[in-house]
Amino acid sequence: MSATEPEGLPEPLPEPAVGELRLETVLGALSDPLRLRIVRKLLLESEAFDHSCGWFGLDRPKSSLTHHFKALREAGITRQRQYGLERRSHVRVTDLDTRFPGLLDLVAAWTPPDKP
Repeated sequence: MSATEPEGLPEPLPEPAVGELRLETVLGALSDPLRLRIVRKLLLESEAFDHSCGWFGLDRPKSSLTHHFKALREAGITRQRQYGLERRSHVRVTDLDTRFPGLLDLVAAWTPPDKP
């Protein structure tokens, strides 16, 4: 599920440290169906290390997507890096598995409803 971090990446945007990850915050962020879909897609379909918003193919306003990606980062679920004007994300698999073993397996096994 996790990709090896390539060399020469930009520094991550501010995020909670592993020891600061809180289950209620992570579950709160994952309680939104769109955010749950984003994390699941990253876990199951990711081929590259970081992905831009466009990779997800979500038909939502940019401001809405920005909000959702920020919520995932601030909860400690994803790590984001700034590449010029674009932010790219990936799941903090090792960190989350350390704090909450099995949680990401549940997210990956979740079957989303037909409608987003």
